Amino acid sequence: MLIRYLMLTALVILTACGAPAPAPFTGPMVIGDTDPVRFSGRQPTTYPVQGMDAARFQTSVDWERAKAVGIDFVFLKATEGGDLLDPAFEDHWRGAGRAGIKRGAYHFYYFCTPPEVQAQFFIRTAPKTRGSLPPVLDMEWNPFSPTCQRRPDAATVQDEMRRWLDLVTAHYGQRPIIYTTPGFYEDAALNTFKGYEFWLRTTAKTPAQAYPGQPWRFWQYTATGTLPNTVGSVDINAFNGTTGDWEAWLDRRTIR
Repeated sequence: MLIRYLMLTALVILTACGAPAPAPFTGPMVIGDTDPVRFSGRQPTTYPVQGMDAARFQTSVDWERAKAVGIDFVFLKATEGGDLLDPAFEDHWRGAGRAGIKRGAYHFYYFCTPPEVQAQFFIRTAPKTRGSLPPVLDMEWNPFSPTCQRRPDAATVQDEMRRWLDLVTAHYGQRPIIYTTPGFYEDAALNTFKGYEFWLRTTAKTPAQAYPGQPWRFWQYTATGTLPNTVGSVDINAFNGTTGDWEAWLDRRTIR
């Protein structure tokens, strides 16, 4: 099991501040993992700031308990392509906000729709809420898509990314974060893509091993995380820094 045991007083504080008291729960009050990995190097669970991401697959999230056991932030899927709205986005956005979890929205890129169309769809969907995390552009191949399996070359990928990123930056006033996977990172030569913070997926190696030389802000280190009173598995992420670094980063990077 992963770390970060709950101090029971956290629930008392939540209730005292007027938050609804959560339903009785008898399971372990921790961020857990059904298939933990022992990494060669620093363990992701030792980073003090932990978070998660969620989409329609997470149908029932107890946000109050997620906050209580140490979930400090969440990235929520808002859109995919030019017309696919994640049906759970609005509920997740409201629930995380009520629980006091720092929240941001992400867009899953689709290589068969112009980036301008996708950017405008995301802008119409993801609120420009003061204090929210920067938007995220999710860049990965999708070989199982029934409608688009294009794999453009690196130059085309980077051109489309910049067009999306420029429009979204202009709207939200913050440069988006780029989420990616090892295979896509290599194919698209993202080691040459400068000026943006990276959120890296790697569940068997450390970021230094999977993305040599690449600075990172967030590390998605497991897809088999568990949270109290939440159905199914969740992705768990670590912020690269101390709690002081986190607060300083929020001061610089949240939406105004």
